Amino acid sequence: MKKFSILICSILLSLTLTPGCTKLDEQIYDKVDAANFLTRRDDVIRDFLRPFEHAYWSIQGNDVYAVGEDCTDELGTYNRQGDWQDGGYYQRMHYHTWTPQDNFTNGAWRNFYQGIVLSTNSLQDMEGIADPAKLNVTPAELTDFKAELRTLRAWFYLRAFDFYRNIEIVTDVKNSTQGGTQSPPAETFAYIEKELKAALADLPLREQLGENGIGRWTKAGAATLLARLYLNAKVYIGVDKFIECEAVCKDIVAGKYGNYALDTRWDAPFDYTNKSLTSEVIYGFPGTLARTHWQYDSGMFFWGMTYDAAPLYCGFTDFGKSNPRFALQPGRDVDSVEYTHQLGKPFIKFQKYPDDIRLKKYKNLGNSKREGMFLYGYLPYTKSVNGVSTPDTVRGNKGPYALFIRDQVGFFLDTKPGKKITDKESNMNHADHNSGVFLVKYPVYPTPDPNRITSAYAEIRLSEVYYTLAECRYRAGDKAGAAGYLNQVRQRNYPAGSNSLYNPAGDQLNDQEMLDEWGREFIGENRRRTDLIRWGVFSKGSWWDKKPDADNHTEIFPIGRDILNTNTKLKQNPGY
Repeated sequence: MKKFSILICSILLSLTLTPGCTKLDEQIYDKVDAANFLTRRDDVIRDFLRPFEHAYWSIQGNDVYAVGEDCTDELGTYNRQGDWQDGGYYQRMHYHTWTPQDNFTNGAWRNFYQGIVLSTNSLQDMEGIADPAKLNVTPAELTDFKAELRTLRAWFYLRAFDFYRNIEIVTDVKNSTQGGTQSPPAETFAYIEKELKAALADLPLREQLGENGIGRWTKAGAATLLARLYLNAKVYIGVDKFIECEAVCKDIVAGKYGNYALDTRWDAPFDYTNKSLTSEVIYGFPGTLARTHWQYDSGMFFWGMTYDAAPLYCGFTDFGKSNPRFALQPGRDVDSVEYTHQLGKPFIKFQKYPDDIRLKKYKNLGNSKREGMFLYGYLPYTKSVNGVSTPDTVRGNKGPYALFIRDQVGFFLDTKPGKKITDKESNMNHADHNSGVFLVKYPVYPTPDPNRITSAYAEIRLSEVYYTLAECRYRAGDKAGAAGYLNQVRQRNYPAGSNSLYNPAGDQLNDQEMLDEWGREFIGENRRRTDLIRWGVFSKGSWWDKKPDADNHTEIFPIGRDILNTNTKLKQNPGY
């Protein structure tokens, strides 16, 4: 196994790191193959699972989540009186002024390609097993392992394709240690499509895997990746594939790829799906407090609250303080007047339907239950001093005053709600710790709760399939059909008999409402950038203090300088 680790490290270095780490001519490497280290069943299982470990980390690692959200009209990382100024790093994400020197441009490539290399290495190991019985592995299991690894690799490729567009296809890491050239988008699209279709036949159903199947790729998971590919085909390769997309989604809903049903509560997909066979989660990563819980890491949701919100307001002390790295972009100026632009304003988009139960302030209810999805206003808690309990309110780190969290960005400091301030400036570099509503999508239960930080991360939900079907119907001119699919999901967000559901004819639907509804259902799930690009407003649109870009080259990111220096065959993306 030591030699195996050296081999993987060497391949990763050659593909992703600095020029000084690319001399790989030691003769020992070409003598390491599956037969040398796969000697028992446990070795096969570990080899199979290794890329999945990286995959879970990759949802947020190397600022993939940060740039994916901060470049959109959903979230922002504000310079809060010097906190999170970071040399303008997050401001460049927001204003679309990034350069190939920004860390995420190198980091995302490494993130994706380490996953691709690990998946390919394990796949080639599986393909090298001539007699699985000697390893106590059945032929059916081996076929399954290979199909899942192909799907996992396709998932990495799809994300890299969406991020950079002009990427390298790597299918062999055993006999090649040198980087290659990029493939044209049409070739990459066809490759991902081919891989997913090939894997589909051999993948298991969720029912076959049982309650421990979370984190494993199934037929429905691969089919949904195909739907993602087809949904964005016009952007990726200039060819409309909504018909193909709709056909795949209808098959998923009809049960062709396994039995799934929508959850009846909005929060259920984000709560304890680790062993559930009834969850709408099609593909997820199992989370646990004691081991991995990457959606709760500093790269994602745990650093989406003000400093003392977790320990004081939520009662969760295992991780210490949280951190206001991410907050919703504002819907109102400092005088509480709604901005006139159509994009952005995520909290106001929820308030458009005021009986939405997700609008309640996040609150732990006990017994592993919570309500609400946002933190705003005062955050009260009970303070104990010398055995005496008194009510108090969460404060910031820039003064002793109580924070009043609002859907605005500016220097409010100790100003009470409803009182106007004289400083009217509102932008990424002019925020305090009252600025911006916080999103709490995954529960932060108190430390005594045995189910705290145990939710699986929901990478693919059945709701996505319904919303994709709705968009396909809408683009075909069938607003009624679109409304029907959307309402099947939306009905859980409102009281019974609510007028907030779309009417049967779908008269309320237009391009903006469709995009707004994508935003409401999937807020914070790192798909907003892709949706904005597909609807043609990512580079052309305005939100808050973000003006339109000069052209559309920002719809794909630059390849980092370090990556280009490592592999001189790669060419920089246009416009950078």
